[in-house]
Amino acid sequence: MRRLPPLNALRVFEVAARTGSYAAAGVELGLTHGAVSRQIAALETWLGQRLFVRAGRRMTATPAARAFAEEVSSSFDRMSMAAEACGRPSARRILRVNAPTTLAMRWLIPRLDRFHAERPDVEVAVTTATTLHDELRGGFDLAIRRGMAEPSMWPQYRAVHFLDEADTLIASPALLEHMPLRQLADIANHILLSSETRPGDWTGWLERAGVPQSAEQRRRVFDHFFVTLQAVADGLGIGVGPLPVLQADLATGRLVTPFPTILVPRTGYVALIPFDANKTSSLKAFMDWLVAEARG
Repeated sequence: MRRLPPLNALRVFEVAARTGSYAAAGVELGLTHGAVSRQIAALETWLGQRLFVRAGRRMTATPAARAFAEEVSSSFDRMSMAAEACGRPSARRILRVNAPTTLAMRWLIPRLDRFHAERPDVEVAVTTATTLHDELRGGFDLAIRRGMAEPSMWPQYRAVHFLDEADTLIASPALLEHMPLRQLADIANHILLSSETRPGDWTGWLERAGVPQSAEQRRRVFDHFFVTLQAVADGLGIGVGPLPVLQADLATGRLVTPFPTILVPRTGYVALIPFDANKTSSLKAFMDWLVAEARG
């Protein structure tokens, strides 16, 4: 018989070593600081050596413990994949992805057929968030939000940056046929369309272009960007939109960029996986695909 250490203590130890603190491990596992400490102590007793030492106000893993944690983590990953492989082979896995509405409509969903071709056993179910900063609540395996991949910004998630973004001026080809935009001064002849969810788009772009803002400039404001985008496509005015999210609209001729070299870099997107998510091979495959798609 195998002489195995206590498996629950191993699970707690792996999370504590990975996150770097008992408190963070408690958050991920839904345990109190004391419960985490007791499980670590039980494992240390079984092994006969210390795994964590005090450094100031925190408990940090020893070098030997960090190496041990890597092996334990790899073992857990193999167990997870083995368990998934032993499931019903004909059953489709459902992967729940939550993303901002415009990104989902204009960038993610049009590409999903390529992922399904690679993984026909996985069904990606997409739900949308009406703003980029909607609260991250349960009900998804992976969420997409605008932000930096800084652990301090997403303390309960593994964050992976995958897509950069830059704003440029967008317009309908039909609109420009009778109201051309040959030079920056021609902007004064147009209605500027903007969104409550992206309030600084025009300010940033006009500053980058060196065009002074005018109080007399005609403007219309909509509540969400996807409504503004439709208004631009319908020729109701000109707007500021993100690339490469709108690249498909440019490729089909639905939109054009009159001044393509004037770009305003914006904070890109990160993919967020809850630390307590079931990290299946399907989830890993989707994350890898997402990064590869963004690289183009």
